[in-house]
Amino acid sequence: MQGQVVVLTGGTSGIGEAAALKLASLGARLVLVARDPQRAEATLKRLPPGVKHTAHFADLSRIAETKRVADEIAAAESRIDVLINNAGIMSARRQLTADGLELTFATNHLAYFVLTQGLLPNLMASAPARIINTASEVHRGARLDFNFLQSEKSYSSYGAYGKSKLANVLFTRELAKRLDGTGVTVNLHPGVVASRFAQPRNGQGGDPSAASFLASQGIPPEKSAEAIVYLASSPELSQTTGQYFNQSRLSKPSAEAQDDATAKKLWVESERLVGINYEIGRALRTG
Repeated sequence: MQGQVVVLTGGTSGIGEAAALKLASLGARLVLVARDPQRAEATLKRLPPGVKHTAHFADLSRIAETKRVADEIAAAESRIDVLINNAGIMSARRQLTADGLELTFATNHLAYFVLTQGLLPNLMASAPARIINTASEVHRGARLDFNFLQSEKSYSSYGAYGKSKLANVLFTRELAKRLDGTGVTVNLHPGVVASRFAQPRNGQGGDPSAASFLASQGIPPEKSAEAIVYLASSPELSQTTGQYFNQSRLSKPSAEAQDDATAKKLWVESERLVGINYEIGRALRTG
């Protein structure tokens, strides 16, 4: 990873911070996307010296802020070798963002969708490049109802989280197809990790029962981070794309997550919700 630039969301705690520390130790320069300046500064201080790691700040539950931070990073970093979409949230009650979207869906799926689109020209210009999306095995119990994508009909923290993670898998599947031939790969990593994502942050999200479960049953962040580092750095994965890895082993996602029609429908609906059009061919020419 010597000299490579890695953009990482959710890198100030849990699996994200553990991955940041390991990637930096391998020579990568980290560009963190964070919400809390104090936590970001603490993480930056833990990274190996001698490289100018940086941080950008945004509330990734808000579309405008995600677009802004993508533009900031794209302008600051002419080269991006790896994008790791890792930030996530779980909320015990249904909350709406400033855009009127359900908080878990907006943070866990739409932020991935928007940030990736904003950084695609840089990734393509840096090809071979990689995108890694953090999903979850919880996706296996989920289905998407496009009539109630924002959980308007009924809500549970695990249900909303599972739908958002299913969306991650479907997004990755469709994105891999659209990026075919560009030199940019995209893969998935899930994991039940002992981290703080289920804890409240700035009055948003939080699920005490999930936080307790993860603290007792989740695997250590350092262990799960090994899989992210593997997907980001392994030479043997240079041509692998659209795949789901459980830790560092290839695995099959649920049947619902392999439905191409659902993946395409989610893509179109996501573009409508956030007001963007990927235009990957145009991004490649721009890059």
